[in-house]
Amino acid sequence: MTPDAERHAFEALDSATVYTGRIMVLRADRVSMPGGGSATREVVEHPGAVAVAAVDDEQRIVLVHQYRHPLRRRLLELPAGLLDVHGEDPALTARRELAEETGLAADDWAVLVDLASSPGFTDESVRVYLARGLSVVERFADIANEEADLEVRRVPLDEAVRCALAGEIVNATAIGGIFAAHLVYTGAATPRPVDAPWPDRPSAFPGRRSRP
Repeated sequence: MTPDAERHAFEALDSATVYTGRIMVLRADRVSMPGGGSATREVVEHPGAVAVAAVDDEQRIVLVHQYRHPLRRRLLELPAGLLDVHGEDPALTARRELAEETGLAADDWAVLVDLASSPGFTDESVRVYLARGLSVVERFADIANEEADLEVRRVPLDEAVRCALAGEIVNATAIGGIFAAHLVYTGAATPRPVDAPWPDRPSAFPGRRSRP
């Protein structure tokens, strides 16, 4: 395999912002191509997100059943949230989202997987944590919009794997977290430390928000 340092460098020759929204920015980059010339690549900038595979002492994973408007139906997902608090440690965001969406806290935290959701057009990256040693805490009271309809379920880990393979769970982050957690519980894998490096954590969108 040719080392990356000896391969073509895909440089952005120029860039234009097409649309700016609350949770994303669409930009168009003109990128240098191998052999000369350039091509336009549309990029969705994303703040990044965290999700939590919370597994209880009975090896049941905590899922939320939540409406997702682009698909026009409710999906089974992991508790999750955007990295929308500037400078906040992602692990702290994960703890808060778990409490707000499910009313749970955890004593033991680790990193399961980092997922590049769709690298063909977006820099979105989602860090999935494994949370164990669960306990009940007060759920965040001021819940609005889709989360007001959210339902919390505990599903045996083996059953969650079956649901994913059967097409009953289709959320990509949920599938990644479920399969990774299952590998940990079968002894085939070991999670990383909670502060493990995250090289693909998005920086473009957060960088825009931090500018004066």
